Amino acid sequence: MYESFYGLDAKPFSKTPDPEFLYMSKQHAEALARLQFAAEEKEIMVLTGEIGTGKTTLSRALFDSLGDSYKKILIINPVLSPYQFLRVLARRLGVSQLPRSRSELSEKIQEAFFEFFEQGITPVIVVDEAQLIPGKPTFDEIRLLTNFQLDDTNLFCLILVGQPELNRRLRHPAYRALSQRFGLRFHLDPLSLDETREYIKFRLEKAGGTLDVFSENAVELIYKYSGGIPRVINNIASACLIEGFAREERVISPDVVEDVVSDLGLKED
Repeated sequence: MYESFYGLDAKPFSKTPDPEFLYMSKQHAEALARLQFAAEEKEIMVLTGEIGTGKTTLSRALFDSLGDSYKKILIINPVLSPYQFLRVLARRLGVSQLPRSRSELSEKIQEAFFEFFEQGITPVIVVDEAQLIPGKPTFDEIRLLTNFQLDDTNLFCLILVGQPELNRRLRHPAYRALSQRFGLRFHLDPLSLDETREYIKFRLEKAGGTLDVFSENAVELIYKYSGGIPRVINNIASACLIEGFAREERVISPDVVEDVVSDLGLKED
């Protein structure tokens, strides 16, 4: 719709977690490096951040960076009982016959881990939205999985990805046994003003355009109302391009941003 008007080849602010559009701020680059290290070393890791900071996109970028020596497993809906979690994991590991008892299912998973180890393949298990795991019993089941190891190496990599609530839960004394298993942790903060400017520039360039589409004052307002959260930046910037096209404004002005954030309900009363 507005792409040709602004000299773009594609929509620059899509809401889908496309690794091609992952802006590598300093902290995002560090987070990805830690994720890759966790996969290589078969570590247990926690990645947290506010909603929309790029956690899911980073996990997709991790998977894209891993070769054939890794078995990539993504669990995106962890609202599961301990038994349900084991069944989902077993299916993703390729277990064909799923026993009904929890103990037999656990044994099947352990056998699958050993088979992958003998083939030189590392399972990398990413549990997205891990703050939604319903209770301690499922977390306990995850902790028990980490006991599947050899004397000198783990058999798989496990990464829990979630909102800050996940860290708060893991700090509770009831979760101490699991929390002590995590060798790596990383928290994603919102972008700064300079990073927001670079983020918008990066996304526009990926779509064939330039930062000149947005005035400097417009960028500053986008930062102000988004708080540096990439997903909110996307929402505002995308709506600005639609509104700017409707007004036939070649450069997005602060007035456009103000009107857009008002329509999006981002202005405080």
